[in-house]
This record gives sequence, structure tokens and C-alpha cells, in this order.
Amino acid sequence: MSDRLSPFEAIDNFRDYGGYAVDDRLLARGRLYRAAHQARATDADVARLAALKLAAVVDLRRPSERRAQPSRRPVGWGGTLIESDHDDGGEAPHLTFLKTADLTEASGRAFMTETYRRLPFEAAHVDLFGRYFRLLAEVEGPVLIHCAAGKDRTGLLAALTHSLLGVAHDDLMADYLLTNQAVRLGERAEEMARKLTAFTGRMASHGAVVAFLGVEGGYLQAAFTAIEMRYGSIRAYLDQALGVDADRADRIRARLCR
Repeated sequence: MSDRLSPFEAIDNFRDYGGYAVDDRLLARGRLYRAAHQARATDADVARLAALKLAAVVDLRRPSERRAQPSRRPVGWGGTLIESDHDDGGEAPHLTFLKTADLTEASGRAFMTETYRRLPFEAAHVDLFGRYFRLLAEVEGPVLIHCAAGKDRTGLLAALTHSLLGVAHDDLMADYLLTNQAVRLGERAEEMARKLTAFTGRMASHGAVVAFLGVEGGYLQAAFTAIEMRYGSIRAYLDQALGVDADRADRIRARLCR
């Protein structure tokens, strides 16, 4: 799995989520990338992004997040940019949680689980996810999806892509969980706890850091279960909510599976 990670100087969690088996074929490498934001990208990072020749970037962040941390992109980049203007005008939920909740393992896990139950149905995500899948059916070059940390909104969208294409559940889940390795969660948990404590003025436990800043299989499963309860299946959600009908799904597979 670690060969999927692309070490950038200041872009976290950048990796290729292709290469998995799909029946008797393989999901292409070098076509699907996922990452955290690129606001702190160094000049060397921007040069590496340019070398990827990205055809499109899908930015899953809120407008307020984009204003606070505008992405750096290669000079003259002419690809397609997909982002949402939908803004509820409120503070990002994770910031509200950090400012108001007890920072315990239980509270962190409960917050993240509930977040994943909502993610598939929020208006901005339905819009962005649908536009992303329409793009995949048409674009020839590599596509990068990202949010702020590249783990939750991005993780769900990558998992939905894998589900649509027929990637085995174990591979889908392993790719999702690779975030914990990509961000070196075990090594950085203590440092992150200190930063959260300084930011909030309240003690953040080690367990809270791991639950809040990492990913767990239960989080993704909470999203899938919520989808299945509302739509009956992931496939029905992709079709009815995101507009990925059988024809579009076939075109995506034809472009991405070899």
C-alpha cells in the first residue's frame, strides 16, 4: 500500500487510489489522485503537481475554507476546476466541535461517526460528487480530489468511486484506512494533542486525537449504512442522488479499467 503514497514537502495525504483489481482488469494507476489541501505547497510541490498533468481538480471544501487556505496550482494550469459555492454561512462543524466539546476519545468518535452519517446527503456534497462522476465519464487525464485533510469528504468520495467500479470491499477499506499511515498518525498524535490543547485551551487526550484526526472503518461504514437505509443500496444512491446511471457507470469503467 505504501507505494501509493506520494511524498510532497507540504501537501499531506497525497496518493494514487487506482491500481486495484476490478474483476479480471485493473483500475488504472496515474489517473485518480487524492490529497489534503494545497495551500502550503512549496515551489517544489507545485512543480510536482505540474508534472502530473492534472486534467481536473475537485475541491470538496466549503467556500470559507477555500478563502482561508487558497490552493496553490501550477502557473498556467488550464484544467477543469470543480468546487461548490454552497455555503451555509456557519462555522465548519469540526471547528465548532473542537471549541465546545470535551476532547475525549468517546466524543471524538461520536462526532466523526455522526459526521459520516450526514456527509452523503449534504447539498454541497451531492452537487460536488455528482459533478465529479460526470467528469470521470468524460475526462481523459488524471483527476485530483481533495478537501482540507483529505480523509473524510475525500475518503468517502474515493470509496464511492471504488464501489462503483467494483473494487473489492477489503481493498476499498484498506485504501480508506491508508490515511492513518499517510499522515503518520501514530508518530504525530502527541504533537497534535499539544496543538489541539493550545488551540482550544482544553486538554486533548491521545485517544481523542486518534479518533478525530484519523480514520476508522466504522466511520466509512456509518456512511454506507446511512446510504443503504435511505436508498436501499450504494448503487441506487449513485444513480438516484448523483446521476450515475448505467450508461455513465459503463463509460467511467471503460475509461479507468484496463
